Amino acid sequence: MTRRIRDVMSPAAVAVEPMTTVARAARLMGEENVGDVLVTYDCDLFGILTDRDIVVRGVADGRDPDATTVGAVCTPPPVVTLDPDDTTDHAAALMRHHAVRRLPVVEHGGVPVGVVTLGDLAVADDPHSAQADISRAAPDH
Repeated sequence: MTRRIRDVMSPAAVAVEPMTTVARAARLMGEENVGDVLVTYDCDLFGILTDRDIVVRGVADGRDPDATTVGAVCTPPPVVTLDPDDTTDHAAALMRHHAVRRLPVVEHGGVPVGVVTLGDLAVADDPHSAQADISRAAPDH
């Protein structure tokens, strides 16, 4: 069943500025129990930093997380985004096409208002699937 992104997204996305250190962003991800943070500058979306970006573009490249900024390792502009009025079918198609698992949700010319994940789509579209069950599970830390 197709739904609007505004109905399935996580509305309180965690955001940092491009000059935030990777170490600080990683701690924030842990504190908030999220796998990504939006990178914003003057309320506009600059990029998205995922836990995978930290590993692949940061740690694996030998960068010091206390000295490296998120702006240096995040997925840079142009970032694929959704509008709150887009459909879950459109989100799934974008994720498939761009091989991503998370998409920032923006409105009014680029102001971030949330994030939609592959897990959000699984819960919305097939609440009895294994992925939906995993996505709803409480963290184990």
